[in-house]
Amino acid sequence: MKLIELFNNKKPVISFEIFPPKLETPLESIFETLEQFKLLAPDFISVTYGAGGSKKDRTIQIASKIKNEYHIESMAHFTCVGHSKEEIDTLLASLSENKLQNILALRGDPPAGQPDFDFSKNVYPYASELIRHIRSKNNDFCIAAAAYVEGHVDCRRLKDDLTNLKLKVDEGVDFLITQLFFDNRFFYDFLDKAASIGIHCPITAGIMPIFKADQIKRITSLCGASIPAKLVIMMDKYQDNPDDLRKAGIEYASTQIRDLIDNGVDGIHLCTMNRPKSTKEILENIGQS
Repeated sequence: MKLIELFNNKKPVISFEIFPPKLETPLESIFETLEQFKLLAPDFISVTYGAGGSKKDRTIQIASKIKNEYHIESMAHFTCVGHSKEEIDTLLASLSENKLQNILALRGDPPAGQPDFDFSKNVYPYASELIRHIRSKNNDFCIAAAAYVEGHVDCRRLKDDLTNLKLKVDEGVDFLITQLFFDNRFFYDFLDKAASIGIHCPITAGIMPIFKADQIKRITSLCGASIPAKLVIMMDKYQDNPDDLRKAGIEYASTQIRDLIDNGVDGIHLCTMNRPKSTKEILENIGQS
């Protein structure tokens, strides 16, 4: 099933993001987690890729298991960092062989240990070029792409970032998933600006609950999202009490999601950090369990 069909049939579409285990950890370690996520009945589950494509084979294996054994629609993250056209085509063929129809097409992060990685040396430096290539090779995929509510960290002006986003959509994107944000006002402003330049595909909101303060600070520094003052105060207050921080983070995310649903959001894409228990609590809080 192509995921774009979900947006035609229900609102909001509730989905999860999970990540493969580290390469030195047995792949089977994720299966118990998947069993617990299955009980929560998400509309689909996306599987991340790893910096520089380091976990690409595991991504496909896990996405295939979700789709073909757990019978939940899945979406494989797919980046062009460090790949040749031949490698990209091989990966696309592997997706098709595993009956996977849905891709989140991304430029991707630099390989581990290469913070100054030169993206211009990629065969495709930008996600829009990857999307064009995928469409030229196989038009049967449903393609999602990333959107940056507050602008991409590598783009100086939000206007330019929106222009780049429109290019991705024009190359054949079916729907968009935003990077994390913590202030819904930015999201609503982004929707207005996207619509004003002709972006009318579904846009699902990427939400990351706060479980670890240092983790959130690192991620926001990479993706360009801002942290509201009240959130900084909350993290400082509970920084020495992980359980209280987790509870406060769940409540903050739940409040954020309830507001988005009340305002007609197309979908919620929850970055679960592979935590079924916390994910279940959020779904219960928002009346989606």
